[in-house]
Amino acid sequence: MTIDFRNETVGELASRVQSGDVSARELTEAALARIDELNPTINAFVAVDADLALRDADDLDRRRAAGDDVGPLAGIPIGVKDLEDAAGFRTTHGSLVHANDPVAVSDSVLVERMRQSGCIIIGKTNTPEHGHKADSTNLVFGSTRNPWNTDFSAGGSSGGSAAAVAAGMVPLCTASDGGGSIRIPSAVNGLVGLKPSIGRVPGGGPTPTSWADLSTKGVAVQRAEDLALVLDAVIGPDPTDLRSLPMPEQSWVDAVATLHTPRRALWSPTLGYGTVDREVAELCQAAVDKLAAEGTEIIEVPVVFDEDPVMPWLNLAMIGSLAALRSLRDDGRWEQLDPGHVALMEMCESHATAADVIDATRVAHVLNLRLVELFHQAPLLLAPTVAGQPGAPGSEGTINGQVTPSWVAFTYPFNLTRSPAGTVPVGRTESGVPVGLQVIGPQHGDAVVLRMLAVLERVIAFDERAPLS
Repeated sequence: MTIDFRNETVGELASRVQSGDVSARELTEAALARIDELNPTINAFVAVDADLALRDADDLDRRRAAGDDVGPLAGIPIGVKDLEDAAGFRTTHGSLVHANDPVAVSDSVLVERMRQSGCIIIGKTNTPEHGHKADSTNLVFGSTRNPWNTDFSAGGSSGGSAAAVAAGMVPLCTASDGGGSIRIPSAVNGLVGLKPSIGRVPGGGPTPTSWADLSTKGVAVQRAEDLALVLDAVIGPDPTDLRSLPMPEQSWVDAVATLHTPRRALWSPTLGYGTVDREVAELCQAAVDKLAAEGTEIIEVPVVFDEDPVMPWLNLAMIGSLAALRSLRDDGRWEQLDPGHVALMEMCESHATAADVIDATRVAHVLNLRLVELFHQAPLLLAPTVAGQPGAPGSEGTINGQVTPSWVAFTYPFNLTRSPAGTVPVGRTESGVPVGLQVIGPQHGDAVVLRMLAVLERVIAFDERAPLS
């Protein structure tokens, strides 16, 4: 029996395991075979434990046969982004500093909930050092390549997770987003992605996140339907997470069960400060036009924000990283860090005062006030997910052929505002790499964003799969 994870939803696969139509072992073996075939080219997985995964799959099959409830994600093989713990695997954070750390003896809160829901942990997926950039390249494992065109990066920082799902190695991976790290790789790998509100998916545990008010955990999947099912299984408060949100009143699966195009939506082609790649602009505009043809009134907003808030975001992110890593200066391991990461931290350290860091939170407040004002006109804002296209693995992306870090200038504003934000694929560039349209919602309006992603998925009908096979 041939299993192609790209042709079935996560729910369909789990239902087949629950019914006994297919075993968890068979899904796990299919994942391992696909990884063996494609990972040497893609480099999405950085660690795999086939024996452990097969033992866990066999245990789940025994429990299912005994009549036990094996969970809503029964038998789903997954990868875990190498920034969080999965018992039995080393958490390297993509850094030479941690390359030889002991293996984790417990799971992160997210991974624990995924196990409890029936998932089978296959291994760890690639990420840049401590998730600091939008390209999944590090000094330990090298670069992750885009399965749509391996001459290009898979994005980051959840690039390993997104590439693994897009290539059909597994149907699901964990991910996180502190400046676009779910939305960027989801966009350039042709996935539907969602950055949930901070606190929806617990980020607690024994070690606090260094990007506390920016970063939120989530998943990499193919479809909005998959997002709803998986997130329903893992959201909810945890006492170790200071930012935990209560369970939403409505199931997110129910939220996408019946879809209607919204009466109105805001559309900002540049957010007011960005330069957009020609191909990206054309594909996003065509998607918005399709939504309009379905009856949605599109309200164009030329200026969402008066200027690019990159420095307030960067100050919060890199001073947070510095606070978490500065002890490495005392024990001589600072030199093992990625030079690019060090340069960003030291730049912010030398230029940003304590007042600047505090002021960044004020900027976030002001940016959110602007969104509140806009959401009086319509409940959702649309914009390109990324302004440009990914570059070669290990390099910055481009806008109209020019290399620039501004290719990802449209995601981090919504980490500052803590807005739920997602992305849906709208087409491919001439190089074959997918482009995403971003959907931004009001505070804690995750279900509203999720519904819009599902609507756009239907309206745009981007149903292609990465050609690498």
